[in-house]
Amino acid sequence: MERGGRTPIRCILVDDHTLFREGLRRILEAESDIQIVGEASNASEAVARVRELHPDVVLIDIGMPGMSSFEAARVINRESNGTKLIFLTMYEDEEYLLQCLDAGASGYILKDAPGPKLVTAVREVAQGRKYLSPQVLGKLVDDLRARSQGPQIVSRSSTLTPREREVVKLIAEGNSVKEIAALLGLSVKTIEAHKFNLMRKLNIHNKAQLVTYAIQKKIVKMPAGA
Repeated sequence: MERGGRTPIRCILVDDHTLFREGLRRILEAESDIQIVGEASNASEAVARVRELHPDVVLIDIGMPGMSSFEAARVINRESNGTKLIFLTMYEDEEYLLQCLDAGASGYILKDAPGPKLVTAVREVAQGRKYLSPQVLGKLVDDLRARSQGPQIVSRSSTLTPREREVVKLIAEGNSVKEIAALLGLSVKTIEAHKFNLMRKLNIHNKAQLVTYAIQKKIVKMPAGA
């Protein structure tokens, strides 16, 4: 079906909050050239919906329970060459941005962005261009400028979300993935996804390095007598 003589941009919305998806749908479907063809509440469901519907654009939350959004993005990019990805996030963080771009994203937009910015992002990405929220782009430019003025030590712990710091602390204290899932009321799969993302983000390859990192960053206290 065409709207206004043009083939509409076919989109899938992916977020684990129903009300947020409904808000996105209202904003985007008010535009004659955008059509919402499906929704998903997690990353693995998003992959299945993309395989079924072959959308032009997928708008996906950066952090959801279960399968990592980054891994879903890689699968979608590998299997669906014509589908573009826009990550939706609350984080104005350079490292998150770089992870999204590395996963194959074409857009990165903050969840508090006004509706017209979201519409612009969808249109830009559908036409094969990149779109970054102005706040994130400005921060990236500021960071690059600061680095060009001299060496700078940046604490990677500042890029961790509260949930990630909680998971690091529990792992460093010796809890298993199953125990952490029970303590936080989350699924084992969700904790595994957090652990995978943490290891990748911090460039850490084993539990011993993670414990050392947690102690150095004062996420956990040094054991007595150590």
